Amino acid sequence: MRGWTALGEAIGSHMWLVSPICVAIGVLFPTQVDVLNRIVVGLFAFMTFQGSLTNHFSNLGQTARHPLPMLAILALSAVVLPALACALGWLLFGSDANLVTGIVLEFCVPVAVVSTMWVGMSSGDMALGLGTLLVSTVLSPVTIPLTLKVLLGQTVQVDVATMMFDMLVEIALPALAGVAINDLTRGWGKRVLSPALMPAARITIMLVIIANSTGISSYMTHLTPTLVTVALFICAFSSAGYVVGYLAARLLREPRAEAVTTTFQVGMRNISAGAVLAQQFFPPEVMFPVVAGTLFQQILASLCKVAVGRILPKDAPACEG
Repeated sequence: MRGWTALGEAIGSHMWLVSPICVAIGVLFPTQVDVLNRIVVGLFAFMTFQGSLTNHFSNLGQTARHPLPMLAILALSAVVLPALACALGWLLFGSDANLVTGIVLEFCVPVAVVSTMWVGMSSGDMALGLGTLLVSTVLSPVTIPLTLKVLLGQTVQVDVATMMFDMLVEIALPALAGVAINDLTRGWGKRVLSPALMPAARITIMLVIIANSTGISSYMTHLTPTLVTVALFICAFSSAGYVVGYLAARLLREPRAEAVTTTFQVGMRNISAGAVLAQQFFPPEVMFPVVAGTLFQQILASLCKVAVGRILPKDAPACEG
């Protein structure tokens, strides 16, 4: 069991390296690993379930007593950043609606499950992080289709009803199931079941990234200046997300722990969810901007951890402006 757990921890601590390798496997061997695309929805649901086993409904209640930080994270990640990404996407890549759709999809997906890992490693507010993660995930079957419809409805066909239903099954219900099991078993889900499933979930993340990367194989092996620019834009805009989160925390004068959580959760997106949706509902080109985010997210998170340690040392009481 120790070896099994160590495997999962090793994968998690090296995701900055593992993610690009998985993308490369999917890009270079799309035919050989194409079988994964048949089960990718189930794999993603399992990932969501395992990630939710560490959560409690009480985290939501605790966060709701002081809701402003959570509301700020949700507003920035689900409304402000997608709208800004859409505007810049049309400005820079307006001749290709599929690339713009991929850019918007990349930044309107829910808060990343792995963000809580970085929050914990940076001594952030875990109750805020877990509560916000739960709300963001459960609301995503509504927020993502509606955001796409509002921002892109004039140029892109969005099957809102079908997308909502599929996201309910793939994301919201597994998340609620994980939290419910943890609460009903009085923490057994977090103490026992989640650690036992964690290595399998980390391996599943790798398989999902590989499966999603097969969809951009032809684009990656025939890169154009436009696609390179898109990838660089994704990197730059993702970096800006952390900055926006930090500035929002300063504006709200949040205590250090809340500021750390706000910084990471505004910056980190559930890219796997976006890639699964791109594969299910959109042309292959939409996948490129979404999967491009996989190349940068863990590296940017590790850089953010270093920056947070310097800008917000552990003895800092608040983000005073």
